[in-house]
Amino acid sequence: MLAILIGVVWLVSFALAQFPGFVVWYSAHLYPSLQCGRQWLFTLIPFSLGDVLYFLLGVWLLVTVVRWVYFMRKFGSHKDRLWGSVLNTINTAFIVYFLFLLGWGANYNKSPLAKSWGLPARHKGDRRQRRAADMADAVAFSKFLVPKLNAYAPQYKTLPYKHIHQRAVAYYREFTDSRVKSNGFFIKSTLFTMPMQYMGVDGYYNPITGEGQVNKEIAVFTMPFILCHEMAHQAGIAAEGDANLMAYALCTRANDPVFRYSAYIDLWLYANNRLYRYDSGLANSFTAQLNPLTRAHLDTLDEISRRYLGTTSRATSEIYDSYLRMQHQEQGIRSYGNVMREAWLLEQRRGTLRGLIHIP
Repeated sequence: MLAILIGVVWLVSFALAQFPGFVVWYSAHLYPSLQCGRQWLFTLIPFSLGDVLYFLLGVWLLVTVVRWVYFMRKFGSHKDRLWGSVLNTINTAFIVYFLFLLGWGANYNKSPLAKSWGLPARHKGDRRQRRAADMADAVAFSKFLVPKLNAYAPQYKTLPYKHIHQRAVAYYREFTDSRVKSNGFFIKSTLFTMPMQYMGVDGYYNPITGEGQVNKEIAVFTMPFILCHEMAHQAGIAAEGDANLMAYALCTRANDPVFRYSAYIDLWLYANNRLYRYDSGLANSFTAQLNPLTRAHLDTLDEISRRYLGTTSRATSEIYDSYLRMQHQEQGIRSYGNVMREAWLLEQRRGTLRGLIHIP
């Protein structure tokens, strides 16, 4: 059984890596059918099934480790049970990984979203040249974002979660060519609000159930961007940087000041934090130009960070960084921040990008 599972997983992984046509077929046919089918099935369940599955997985792992410790302490009389448990665990891991690839993980093999949109490649040259170009982008984008935030802050208003969700779904249907836009989007509130607060997780996508989960306790002005990010995963965009870019493109395409403000403040965080690493004085000078509401919102985020983020969030980030690198995301968790440059490139080409937003 184990040999068969290893062979199947290896064959699928090889096909995804070596045959781009297989990835195209998966994205165009298999994944949309799976996602829409899961949406039809699991929206009937009012709570997050993905949360329940992760909880049960955690319990199973804990029980398994305890059993292994017990078997090893009595190795002489329990070695057969130990090896049997280890074999069953390996079998389960391969089954789960196969379901992950089938249900969503194959999307990691897609070309980057920026490439499919025709945005220029990353800066080339030596390390100093790349840093100089990166800083120039951070400065230019910050100069762009300050007046945008100041213009949309007076129009911003707090919306109920239900209304934000409805608008996000509507915008995906109106402005994108997503293959799942008819009925593939459904974001639920997580059952683990407080643990996610301490882990620094705003939302996540479950590749088995196809559900998106969001922490409703996050700052409400970030919610439109977060929902659009998680729906990007449901649309078949796996890479985190690409999901951020998709969320930014959609929020700023919609003629909705609440969504635009959410996108601009989220990108401000990436741009200003990156600029701060290069020139803290310049970064602070841009912050000083922001309107009182946006500065108050930034203070809110700082307070959330001080209250909840610490050892647990750092450990979570390290684990997720390792996971992303295993999925061929070379920059790991830093890939989130790559959206700064790509969003700025998108803005420079805004006038040439017409029609529906393409989701490969």
